[in-house]
Amino acid sequence: MAKTPRRRPGRMIPSLLRSLFRRPATTRYPFVKWEMPDRFRARPVVHTENCIGCKMCVRNCPSGAIQIEDMGEKMFQATIDLGRCLYCGQCAFVCPKKTIELTKDFELAAFDRASLVVVYHAKPKPVEEPAASAQPKAAEPQAPAA
Repeated sequence: MAKTPRRRPGRMIPSLLRSLFRRPATTRYPFVKWEMPDRFRARPVVHTENCIGCKMCVRNCPSGAIQIEDMGEKMFQATIDLGRCLYCGQCAFVCPKKTIELTKDFELAAFDRASLVVVYHAKPKPVEEPAASAQPKAAEPQAPAA
């Protein structure tokens, strides 16, 4: 016949008394935000105004989460599916213009997968107007003093 352990309700009292005088082991996370380390990798952000359209990020993404589309002359649109992204940082590492940056934003929970697809639109570059003629304006004639 197997012995059954006897139940003693008072057996946990020493452990209970020790834990009353200790600090809690948990944190107040939703109310007190964590400071993430410097090299933490989270949500990728694309600065499309710097993109040259080489698509190195698309080729090196192990999960195929990045798409780059041509939007016109030297303008590109990037689409990142955060539901597929592994947050490995390979896209930011291989980008020759450092267009992709990994932020510290790790709160990416969503109710539907469609909201995890982020599109970074190309911003049109401002057109620089040609500089006005470099000649100084002629001085206005002054009335003779009387």
